[in-house]
Amino acid sequence: MNRDNSLNDRLVNLLDKVKNARDAFLGYPVSKDFDYSPLYDFLKYPINNLGDPFEDSTYKVHTHEIEREVVDFFAKLFRANPKDYWGYVTNGGSESNLYGLYIAREMYPKAMVYYSESTHYSVKKNIHLLNIPSIVIRSQENGEIDYEDLEDTLRFNRHKPAIILATHGTTMKEAKDDVSTIKGILKKLAIQDHYIHCDGALSGTFGAFAEPRSPFDFLDGADSISISGHKFIGSPIPAGVIVTKRSLRDRVSKGISYIGSLDTTITGSRNGHSPLFLWHAIQKMGVKGLRARYEHSLEVASYCRQQLQNIGINAWSNPGSITVVFPKVTDDLKNKWQLATEDGITHIICMPNVTKDQIDLFIEDIKNEMETTPLEEELLYY
Repeated sequence: MNRDNSLNDRLVNLLDKVKNARDAFLGYPVSKDFDYSPLYDFLKYPINNLGDPFEDSTYKVHTHEIEREVVDFFAKLFRANPKDYWGYVTNGGSESNLYGLYIAREMYPKAMVYYSESTHYSVKKNIHLLNIPSIVIRSQENGEIDYEDLEDTLRFNRHKPAIILATHGTTMKEAKDDVSTIKGILKKLAIQDHYIHCDGALSGTFGAFAEPRSPFDFLDGADSISISGHKFIGSPIPAGVIVTKRSLRDRVSKGISYIGSLDTTITGSRNGHSPLFLWHAIQKMGVKGLRARYEHSLEVASYCRQQLQNIGINAWSNPGSITVVFPKVTDDLKNKWQLATEDGITHIICMPNVTKDQIDLFIEDIKNEMETTPLEEELLYY
């Protein structure tokens, strides 16, 4: 009995800690305004989406049909060829990026990978895992890849196949690399053997709605696109989606007799609950709801930026971005609001659950610190 009481106490304390942490973050791209209670009964079952979601399997406790519908939704949003696309729900953006690079390496084993210095840290790790040579390209001030440096570097290595890792929404500044411009550079240099993977992470989910639109999808020249499902849509479990061309997937598929399916994914056993969460969300929202969600975030980001500027802080955003960038804050503010800081800047990401009231509370905290902290100390407001 004492053991049960101790276990319950641990769980109650942990739940309280998680709730408090959830209610006080502005710096990370995670949505928390979801309700998946209609799906709770599915947690009683060992749902395992092993194998290819578009193939049958001898294991029947799966959500492959649901997973296919999730892939269908994003393939259409990304303007994929309706007769040549494939994908699956991954463990997150890092796995999705790994898959894009994996296909690219299998197509071009002697290729060079090019990615900007603003690219997500998982890319460097994935390149190391796949043992592909790579070159880092400079970023522009706004975080976007430097196209001139990319062209110069490609020209120097034009005898090799090229794998380009483009980013649609960099981690700190939410900058978008223009896939059509990258495609144009490759064409200009006559590099016919090439592959472009677009890491959509946060911004890819709403990239189709942005104005002005930054080219990033299949019609713009991408060969594969990844997004994070737990970010803009929201999920209790980290999740991602990779969409590529079926004709490219066929290059890495292998038949596995004992499961009666193809081995086409990174992992063997795969989480079968995440596709269910994403499917439930997009069924409820649809394209219209997803667009409205983005427009709300844009409005709050504009409000946040203006409020910061009103008190003399140099806040800015990239076009169509829901991320507000400004000089770094004190450790007290960073820890209280769980803000990400890098290279002298901080950001607030105005996810759909962020409200103007939360922004007001943050602004009040900044104003209080500006009144009490001498200018020569850690604050870098200006």
